[in-house]
Amino acid sequence: MAIDSVTPVAGKAVLLSAHTRHEIDLWLAKFPADRRRSAVLAALREAQHQNQGWLSTDIMDAVADYLGLPPIQVYEVASFYSMFETKPCGRVHVSVCTNITCMLRGSDDIVAYVEKKLGIKTGESTPDGKFFLKQEEECLAACNNAPMMMVDHVFHENLTPEKVDQVLDAVQ
Repeated sequence: MAIDSVTPVAGKAVLLSAHTRHEIDLWLAKFPADRRRSAVLAALREAQHQNQGWLSTDIMDAVADYLGLPPIQVYEVASFYSMFETKPCGRVHVSVCTNITCMLRGSDDIVAYVEKKLGIKTGESTPDGKFFLKQEEECLAACNNAPMMMVDHVFHENLTPEKVDQVLDAVQ
């Protein structure tokens, strides 16, 4: 089944896959036509996923073209939020919350376990480019089920080494 894009594709926007354009169009439909900038977060998230986990300048320019925005507005968002990477890294992003509640409930041990399991330190990617262990996260807002981690924007709570194994081993 073909995906028809609502927004015309021109310029650098051709770098975005049909699937990415379709996902962006779904977000664009939620906002008034003169508020296309409102979709920039969702557009960058889709573009990052398409680009193996990071945002190159060309991909950010493609998002800007597609949304009809000046590139600087897209760069500002990509460089501000910790969920975006502007340098090559692993495709699957793993973040372990290390804020006070998670720390009191063992997040330091979870970080050490993940580092050992993946054979990398925080801020590094596995040699095969599959996993990127992001710098330790401040608060991921799941204090009632600490410790927790986020794997590609999906929360995993009440972590134990066994649960970490289940989550990471299930990643395709």
